[in-house]
Amino acid sequence: MAKQSLAGRDEHADWADPFDSGSFHVESHVAGAMAAAHWHDHVEVNLLLEGRMSYLFQGRRETVEARRLALFWAAIPHRAIEVVSGSRLICLYIPFQDFMALPIAGSLRKAVMHGAFLRAARIDPADTATFQRWVDEWPGAGSARQRLILDEACLRVRRLALDPLETSDSARRDGTGERREGRSPSLDHAERMIEIINLRFGEELSIAAIAAELGIHQTTATSAFRRILGMSINEYIIRFRLSRALHLLADTNQPILDVAYACGFGSASRFYEVFKNRTGVTPRQFRSQLSPR
Repeated sequence: MAKQSLAGRDEHADWADPFDSGSFHVESHVAGAMAAAHWHDHVEVNLLLEGRMSYLFQGRRETVEARRLALFWAAIPHRAIEVVSGSRLICLYIPFQDFMALPIAGSLRKAVMHGAFLRAARIDPADTATFQRWVDEWPGAGSARQRLILDEACLRVRRLALDPLETSDSARRDGTGERREGRSPSLDHAERMIEIINLRFGEELSIAAIAAELGIHQTTATSAFRRILGMSINEYIIRFRLSRALHLLADTNQPILDVAYACGFGSASRFYEVFKNRTGVTPRQFRSQLSPR
């Protein structure tokens, strides 16, 4: 997983790795100031149950207030710098490809990818109980319930995307379109590749073609992507396509073959192979599990 300190990877760092690369996780802890900035390959959703805390996020102070959701792309280096003592925090770590595949406004996805730090404009009283239930259920949950918790978390993000939001935009580009000083070139390259994949995941994609469109060497593209996302470009494409397919199977009545082609798998056999290997069930079995008995 691509969770790192700006001082370099350190097996004795003072934070733990609670999740595997590309997986969803939910956890609760008493927040504290970080010794160094770090980043990882998830979209992070914070619910501070009490107290107040501030992050240093791309050189800006971003404040998280009690019971108001905050959301940001954690591949952008961030560091908790000020925390009121005893502030308990619940964190959702949503795999980036799952977030990008959500049926939300493209402008919101782009804003998050370009460095917006989003906060709910108002408190939802149901969040505290819902997030705490996820924390309580997650450690002992089987695969089916873990998938359910992820789906519930994604639905909460979809609702958040429809609600009024406040943002301090730390996006990488100013009004002239130029990259801001201090921005990692690897992060810029990764963002542009993700934009291409997000727009054309249903088409045939190759690393060589993506790199050529960006005007960079294929080796530069692959190393930058892995550094930021913690996985290869091809692995990300597979996960993104699979995530889109899961949403289409769950939310629409499209024939399975249509879903396979719409998500860029090229053939029914390839779709069934990837789907079964990654989820343990076939697309038909997955859809039937969602149907009322």
